[in-house]
Amino acid sequence: MAETLDAFLQRGRVLVDEALERWLPKPPDCPAVIAEAMRYSIFAGGKRLRPMLTLAAAEAIDRGATYLALPAACAIEMIHTYSLIHDDLPAMDNDTLRRGRPTLHVVYGDGVAILAGDGLHAEAFTLLADAPEIDTPEMLRRRIRALRVIGVAAGAAGMVGGQTIDLQAAGQAPGHAIVLDAEELQAMHACKTGALIRASAVSGATMAGGSDPQITAVDRYAAELGLAFQIVDDVLDVEGSAEQLGKSAGKDAAAAKPTYPSIYGVERSRILAADCIDRALAVIGDAGLRNGQLAAIAKWVVSRTN
Repeated sequence: MAETLDAFLQRGRVLVDEALERWLPKPPDCPAVIAEAMRYSIFAGGKRLRPMLTLAAAEAIDRGATYLALPAACAIEMIHTYSLIHDDLPAMDNDTLRRGRPTLHVVYGDGVAILAGDGLHAEAFTLLADAPEIDTPEMLRRRIRALRVIGVAAGAAGMVGGQTIDLQAAGQAPGHAIVLDAEELQAMHACKTGALIRASAVSGATMAGGSDPQITAVDRYAAELGLAFQIVDDVLDVEGSAEQLGKSAGKDAAAAKPTYPSIYGVERSRILAADCIDRALAVIGDAGLRNGQLAAIAKWVVSRTN
C-alpha cells in the first residue's frame, strides 16, 4: 500500500527533528543562551515544508536516498528559520507572533535574536560541508553542487534580494518606495520565497543522484510550487486569522505591501495558484516522477489553511 502524505510528513518530521537536535551545537561548544535561542525557533512547530520537499524529491529519484538528503533538508530548515527570525525583527516586519507563540526577539531580545539567526545560517553551511560522511568523489560532487544551489538561493540573488525588494516596496529602504506591477511582484516572490523552495527540491534530487533532466524537472516543478505557495500565503493573510495562521494576520495590507490579492483580487489569485499546481504536476508527470509525494505536496499547497 502506498504511503499517504500524512504518514510521509510524520515520518519526515521525526527524522528532521531528531537530526536537527543532533546537529545543532550545544554547550560546551557554544554559550547556553544561543543554543536555547536557536532551538526556541527551530522547534517552534511549523509545516517543515522545505525539508519535507527535500526528502520527497530525493525519494522520487531513489526511495533509498533519504539518508543522503537529510543533511540538506536540515540545512534548508536552519536557513528558513534564520530568515523568519530576522524578518520578525523590529527593523523588518516588527512581528510579535510566529508559529503561534512570541517571536524570538520578544523573548530573548533583538541582539540574541540576530545572533541566533546568524548562528543558524552558519551552521547550515557547516552541515552541508560535513554530511553525509561519505567522501567518495561522486558524493563530494553532489555535496558541492547542493551547497552551491542552496547558497545562491539564500543570498543576494535569491532570498536576501527578494526581501530587499520587499523592503523597498514597503518604503523601508533608502530612497523612494518602489511600486511593483504584476510581473515585478512575481519576480520578487521568485527570489524571496521561491528560490529556497526550489533549492529544497533541487538539493534533494541532487543528493539522491538525479540525472540532469530529472533535476531540471524537479526545479521547474518547485518553481511553480513556490509561486503557488506565496500566492496562497497572500490570500491567507487576507482571509485567515492569527489563530489559524500562527502569526499576525492582515499585516501585508496594513503595511501597504503589494500582494497577489491587492493586484488580482482573492478569487483570481486562487485560480493563478491552481494553474501553477497544474503546471507543476504536468512537469513531474512528463519526467516520470509522479510516484512518491511530490504530487501530493503540490495539491496540499493550494488547499492549506495556514
